[in-house]
Amino acid sequence: MKIRAGARTLILTIGALCVAQALKAQSTTYPNFPSETPANFKPVTDSFDYVRRDVMIPMRDGLKLHTVILVPKGAHNAPILMTRTPYNATALTSHAESSHLGPILQGYDNAVDVIVDGGYIRVVQDIRGKYGSEGDFVMNRPLHGPQNPTPVDEATDTYDSIDWLVKNIPESNGKVGILGISYDGFLPLMAVVNPHPALKVSVPMNPMVDGWMGDDWFHNGAFREQNMPYIYEQEATRDNSAKWWTNSFDDYDVYLQAVSAGNLGRLRGLEQVGFWRKILEHPAYDAFWSDQAMDKVLADQPLKVPMMLVDSLWDQEDIYGAIAIYKALKPKDTDGDKLYLVMGPWHHGQEIDDGSTLGVLRFGSDTGLYFRENILRPLLDHYLKDDAPESNVAPVTAFETGTNKWLRLPSWPAGCESGCRIDRTALFLRAGGKLSFDPPKPGDAEYDEYVSDPAKPVPFRKRPVRPIGYDESKGLTWPEWLVDDQREASGRTDVLTFTSDVLTDPVKISGQPAANLTASTSGTDSDWVVKLIDVYPDEVADQPEMGGYQLMISADIFRGRYYLGFDKPQAIPSGKPVSYRFELPTANHVFLPGHRIMVQIQSSWFPLYDRNPQTFVPNIFWAKPDDYRRAVQRIYHSSEGRSFVELPLVRTP
Repeated sequence: MKIRAGARTLILTIGALCVAQALKAQSTTYPNFPSETPANFKPVTDSFDYVRRDVMIPMRDGLKLHTVILVPKGAHNAPILMTRTPYNATALTSHAESSHLGPILQGYDNAVDVIVDGGYIRVVQDIRGKYGSEGDFVMNRPLHGPQNPTPVDEATDTYDSIDWLVKNIPESNGKVGILGISYDGFLPLMAVVNPHPALKVSVPMNPMVDGWMGDDWFHNGAFREQNMPYIYEQEATRDNSAKWWTNSFDDYDVYLQAVSAGNLGRLRGLEQVGFWRKILEHPAYDAFWSDQAMDKVLADQPLKVPMMLVDSLWDQEDIYGAIAIYKALKPKDTDGDKLYLVMGPWHHGQEIDDGSTLGVLRFGSDTGLYFRENILRPLLDHYLKDDAPESNVAPVTAFETGTNKWLRLPSWPAGCESGCRIDRTALFLRAGGKLSFDPPKPGDAEYDEYVSDPAKPVPFRKRPVRPIGYDESKGLTWPEWLVDDQREASGRTDVLTFTSDVLTDPVKISGQPAANLTASTSGTDSDWVVKLIDVYPDEVADQPEMGGYQLMISADIFRGRYYLGFDKPQAIPSGKPVSYRFELPTANHVFLPGHRIMVQIQSSWFPLYDRNPQTFVPNIFWAKPDDYRRAVQRIYHSSEGRSFVELPLVRTP
């Protein structure tokens, strides 16, 4: 039987009313229990040894930044030690559920022994646009100027925050220091641009300085594609809740299957993220990069605030920055009392952790503890505490690897504490895989060659290659890759190896080696990777696993298209020798007697760096599968076409 539309509507309406009446009767029959959760719970923290204050500090444009303030109980005239971060201020100050300050600060960016034992007021702030802070996040937000038309930046936010802190923390003495690692190390650099008068010392540790030249995003034009997950997670959401996903256990396969970094970004939806779009638009070293390079920015600023730069000799992330800042600021330290440099045998950020070992390397002492007890805390106390004694911190404190000892130096590079000099000395590549301080002779073989195949790029470490953000408890060794044994690479046919005779005397270098290659490619573009290596004796009695170990001391990559300048990519003339020169990261190392020196050369370092198609294309981010071609690479080492590594050799009287 059919029911007319009007009747059907009436039936449905009556049914709905009946259900509503039934629910009403039920709620009357079965009343809800009152909530057992108080409307405003107030924790009892009388037994805590600190007072926690969560505040929103207003900036000059009206936005507010979330800030955690931890004041030791009983503090009076205490200095403030501040860190600004995109990594969640609440999480960085909540590492444990404890009534004691030490346990809640255990973890990244907190030099706990210095903070707690020193009686510092600890302040950690979410930067604009991250976690609890208002506003919009911009990766490494540039200073107001060509790259930032707004009136606010990280320098003004730091100034406004310090101004509020010294006026609103009655327990403080009005003196503020700022420190941090990596991104949090970039922010203490911004803090010294037009600094607040209460800022008395800045400690950038492993800072991001120039993302194109040699820190997080590029090295000499080669894109660090394994950092794409960081960009994704840092910018996709305010609270980093969007997570990069993978479809393979081995990152080598993930990036190889995607073909290009641009295509992988497209497959992951990364083009929704503002900073990724900027990277795609600026593959060369144009004004976008140079305007915000902090060594260039600070070179144009007076040095008003004392600064201690902390550098890790095996920094797998930001190995360029600290030394670049030191070079820029050293001429400004005319009185020799405002600029300090520390170099330790660490991975990225290891200075606030145990520094006894790095991978298989043993240093004979906890170098991280030495730094915190003998350098960091005395310097902070000197500048931040009332009536503090002189710090006795040397202008440069450098750990000498190989001999495993600390040196107090007047400047960098100095080589030794007194009475020595640095000679830039060529270590020549020679025919037959030899390496020598003697130049090639007439009649020596002209070159060695290898075939570079983009379909089988050289891994930057032994496979499987795990993601950078892989959980350390499950086997993360990312921080150790710069001290991996390089025998895996030296056994490949697409890696050239040149080795010295066994050393009879120590060879000490202090400073930046430089690669000088005369090379050709059968393609029209190429990458060149140069690695300076310490080869251990075949047997090492007190540490057998070090027998024959090939330890990288300094290494980097150069994208060949920039051989005429980083701002003007050019096709490489196919088959013709071209001269390349590029600096390698800073080293302070002694090659000991019984060891050998090795140089390795290759044309890929994958997937840390994206593959060069070896065919010139306008933008490698969008290289197509057919652009990736095998190429014959020649390294010239005759008396007419020399290739060598220029060493900062230490000479003593």
